[in-house]
Amino acid sequence: MTARTTSAPSGSVGSAVTDGILVGWRNLKRIPRIPELAIFAILQSIMFVLLFVFVFGGAINVPGDYTSFLMPGIFAQTIVFAAGTTAIGMTDDINKGIVDRFRSLPMSRSAVLTGRTFSDVIYNAGILVVLMLTGFVVGWRVDDIPSLIAGFALLLFFAYGMVWLGVWLGLNVPTVEVGQQVIFTVLFPITFISNVFVPLESLPEWLQPIAEWNPTSTLTAALREMWGNGAPPPTNSLASTEPALVTIVWVLVFIVVFGPLGVRRYRSMSR
Repeated sequence: MTARTTSAPSGSVGSAVTDGILVGWRNLKRIPRIPELAIFAILQSIMFVLLFVFVFGGAINVPGDYTSFLMPGIFAQTIVFAAGTTAIGMTDDINKGIVDRFRSLPMSRSAVLTGRTFSDVIYNAGILVVLMLTGFVVGWRVDDIPSLIAGFALLLFFAYGMVWLGVWLGLNVPTVEVGQQVIFTVLFPITFISNVFVPLESLPEWLQPIAEWNPTSTLTAALREMWGNGAPPPTNSLASTEPALVTIVWVLVFIVVFGPLGVRRYRSMSR
């Protein structure tokens, strides 16, 4: 059954912004009610830190300290998985009929999507803060506070691009269970075919260019460069010499591609 759609005036930008903030606030208010979601997301990332630092770290050769090398990659991996959190949340809201109820209200159509992206970026900011504190405990350090803030801002910008990918995925899978499988299939290669855990030079030669231009790799390389946590670039390609610039381009690509695709899919569901 298709729910009745009553939209706010399409030209009311102020109403759209207000509605988006209200929907985002509704999503954030759910976090204290379901604390397990944030707790297990944090524990998963902490598990990767402890596993690689204390179990595999001694077997992986990197210039300098492995903890400093690893932590930027852990932050990048966590933000990549932001798309999974968004996709599951979006699919869950659809299956529970919450999105249909939103459509029946006199509110902006865009509010459901903008509210979701807004709240998920804030949610991931909180997880990053906890992980950074964990990193300091295990010995991770940065050069200075301004570079730490700049890297944090880049992570949140990347998260915004990833949540639009998550919106599109969440709108195109029928159930949460299917969504979890799709997320595993899509996001794990992006995370592990990269420089997150090992130097690019340790990968097979044919795989190195793919890993080098992987958005997870460029984000990780940018953070290592900003914070003084990594080795010099392995090649002279733009992805290695200007990783922050390439990362920003990747984010814009995600927004330009998956933003309209997500909006189009959402509109088609209301017809």
